[in-house]
Amino acid sequence: MQRRDLLKMLAAAAPLAGGAGRLMAAPAAEGAKLLVVFLRGAYDCANLLVPISGAAGDFYRASRPGIAVPRPGEANGALALDGDWGLHPALASSVMPLFQKKQAAFIPFAGTDDLTRSHFETQDSIELGQALDRRRDYRSGFLNRLAGVLGAGPLTAVSPIAFTDQLPISLRGDAQAANMALGNVGRQGIDARQSQVIESMYRGTALAQPVAEGFAVRDEVLRAVKAEMDAASRNAMTAKGFELVAQRMARLMQERFDLGFVDVGGWDTHVGQGAGTGYLANRFEELGRGLAGFADAMGETAWRDTVVVVISEFGRTFRENGNKGTDHGHGTVYWVLGGGLAAQAGGRVVGEQVALTQPAALFQNRDHPVLNEYRAVFAGLFARMYGLSPAQLDHVFGGVAARDLRLV
Repeated sequence: MQRRDLLKMLAAAAPLAGGAGRLMAAPAAEGAKLLVVFLRGAYDCANLLVPISGAAGDFYRASRPGIAVPRPGEANGALALDGDWGLHPALASSVMPLFQKKQAAFIPFAGTDDLTRSHFETQDSIELGQALDRRRDYRSGFLNRLAGVLGAGPLTAVSPIAFTDQLPISLRGDAQAANMALGNVGRQGIDARQSQVIESMYRGTALAQPVAEGFAVRDEVLRAVKAEMDAASRNAMTAKGFELVAQRMARLMQERFDLGFVDVGGWDTHVGQGAGTGYLANRFEELGRGLAGFADAMGETAWRDTVVVVISEFGRTFRENGNKGTDHGHGTVYWVLGGGLAAQAGGRVVGEQVALTQPAALFQNRDHPVLNEYRAVFAGLFARMYGLSPAQLDHVFGGVAARDLRLV
């Protein structure tokens, strides 16, 4: 009998303990570790998981004439995962090898049913993990409630940590949780060197004032865009920062902590996001190297019991905007990585899907629909990882029906 099957049987046999409805501790997870990576700012999933087949590929490229990732086999083209999907080429040396080893999977059309398209409201909603039709309780995040279930007994203590400056909403609650920012990499400012060189070329000419005014307007616009991106990131470290600290995170989780949370900013790409190369490609490359470095630093034994889930508050518009970027959308793509992914999931694109071949397939004629609701997906994962019973899952995600994608 497999260990996870045994955990499920134990949980189902005794979901509650005590007359007051106190939750019984979850069965010991034998070293299971979970890291949630939150990409703040809503990354563009359509350039991460690229439609490559027939009509879907044609509709994708027609919708993104300036930012579509090229076809597999073309320069800077997508990496074919199966007949329908390709992966961004920036992940060729990091996440793609994990996918080929069946240690990575992707869940498209994932996310929350929250329709505000507000970075802050949706980030809060996801971290809280509470039903949308109920009043929000900011004292209780879903990872803290999970820690409470896992550590409800004296023999099953669990150690959560957030690799952040402040304790995130997801880890607020009754269970004790640490937070520690392992490093901060400063965001790049606007480089004025080239502007100064060009202005000096026109100094003393009739074009001097128009050139100077043009650069001043450009700088003002760029500052406004950057301010929005920074706000959407909520002071999260950059992807480069994540790459630099990922191995330190792995060592701490390998030796001391069981639940981890980290947020990575810089994904609000309204302007000039690029295609197979460019700004977004650079962020993917940094993030991918960080994830691969984390997996390597965990070591083969610990990596087999580790699951990393990469999420974002929502996706972005399927069509590019007038600034060769994308705007706030709806559904996104979740990444799931780990050395112990199930054969049914590892090396696959899983979950409910729809072929995006025409505008009618889009949500509100603009976005990826949400077909794999995030609380249901996490509940299904927790049931398999930890053997949680329906009563325990209800404590973590009140009122949700678990969706078992057989990830582990």
